[in-house]
Amino acid sequence: MEYPRQITLIQAAGILISTIIGVGVLPLPLFAVRAADAGAPLVTLLAIFLSSVGLALIAVLGKRFPNKTIVQYSEDIIGKWPARIGSILIISFFAVLTALAAREFGEVVITAVLKRTPLEVTVIVMLLLAAVPTRGGMTTFAYIHHFYLPVIVGPALLIVALSLKNAEVLNLQPIWGNEPGGMLQGVLTVAALFQGFFILTIVIPAMRSPGKVLKASFWGIFIAGGLYFLIVVATVSVFGSEETKFLLWPTLELAKTTSLPANILERLDAAFLAIWVTAVFTTLFSSYFLTIHSMSKLFRLRDHKLFALFLLPFVFLLAMLPQNILQMYEIIQIIGRYGLVITIGYPFVLWMIAVIRNKRGDRHGDRETEQSG
Repeated sequence: MEYPRQITLIQAAGILISTIIGVGVLPLPLFAVRAADAGAPLVTLLAIFLSSVGLALIAVLGKRFPNKTIVQYSEDIIGKWPARIGSILIISFFAVLTALAAREFGEVVITAVLKRTPLEVTVIVMLLLAAVPTRGGMTTFAYIHHFYLPVIVGPALLIVALSLKNAEVLNLQPIWGNEPGGMLQGVLTVAALFQGFFILTIVIPAMRSPGKVLKASFWGIFIAGGLYFLIVVATVSVFGSEETKFLLWPTLELAKTTSLPANILERLDAAFLAIWVTAVFTTLFSSYFLTIHSMSKLFRLRDHKLFALFLLPFVFLLAMLPQNILQMYEIIQIIGRYGLVITIGYPFVLWMIAVIRNKRGDRHGDRETEQSG
């Protein structure tokens, strides 16, 4: 194995949480409300369930092949060349996802904070911040996520809780929405925001107890999904579904209407943006690390350091392709929905074939065995 088994169950769950909670927090309520009006919380719950299915598939595959990543064990399951095509799709998808997340970060910063700063500067700075630490190993990767996790989750939950004092329960009715016909598309769009869970495919081989990966997966999706659900509930209950449709970043507007008790801080949007920047960093860090780590496995290299800065210019160019913020969000939604085929559909196919062919990795080495079960 390339890395010693040093990642604990808590660290694995923390990596999942801080990876899933990212740039998509800002437009999340808008995507959900467009799909089902007041039924936005229900759309979010269904999206969490769909993402949980994908995460469970990855966890089950990881338990069957505890010493290998998806790039490696896919070759054992479906053969070298079909697996390489799948691996190239994974690498390409997460490279694009990294680029779009960096572009979205840049758009928010130049719109809400640094209005005179060129977009290119904000994008390249964030990409550099995410790319440089990826030269470290898996243990360093886990420590960085573990360090930033309380900074992301704690204050975010506090802001959501404080915002509920302005909530109106009637805004959440009917719970299935006025136009449930668009719910399916909304579920896919919101589920796309959870695709960071795919990072688990490279974390499992470094876990001390790969057999506990399902437990780590449960806590990861429960906490991250719970926070997303609370954000949607708070936003819709405060603004109402119709008003939320006219807000580009509803979560940021929610922070603006929230204050600390005794008016210590009348607006929490500045504090929220600081938390959000941290969340964006951890998400970009994970998606970029997943991309270059998968490339190193695909090309059979000893480590991934070669690609850490080599890939950066290409990701930056991809980030600058959208002409404006509206086109960017259209691309994000389309890429995200089709990406579910890679992050949920592909693992499902691998799992089915592994079960049918009775393929399972050796728990004590890299040899393949034909054990039953």
